[in-house]
Amino acid sequence: MSKHDAVGQLLQERLDRLVRRVGTIEGDLRSAGDRDWQERASEVENDDVLEGLDDNAGEEIRQDLGGLSRIESGRYGTCADCGRPISAERLTAVPTAVTCLACTTRRALAPTGR
Repeated sequence: MSKHDAVGQLLQERLDRLVRRVGTIEGDLRSAGDRDWQERASEVENDDVLEGLDDNAGEEIRQDLGGLSRIESGRYGTCADCGRPISAERLTAVPTAVTCLACTTRRALAPTGR
C-alpha cells in the first residue's frame, strides 16, 4: 500500500468525471443542429464554448494521467527539474504538480526568448 493511495484515488475519481464530461460534450457537439438560422447561430456560439470546455478537460485528463503514472512509478512528489521532494502543501493544493515551488517560480520568471 502506497503512501499516495489517497491521492491516486482522488485523481482516478477526477479522471472518471472528466472522461464522462468529455463524452457528454462530444455528444452535444455531434447533435443535429436546428434548421432555424437564428437558433443555429446560437448553437454555433454554444459549440465554441463546448469546444473550449473539451480542450480544458483534455488538459486536466492529461495531468491526472501523469499524476497516476508518477504514483505508479514511485516518482510522485519528486520535482521533475531538481529531483527534490515537492512539499506536501503544494501537492495538497495541486495534486498533479510536477515541479516544486522553487522550480515552478524559476520557470515562470525565465525569459521566454522573445
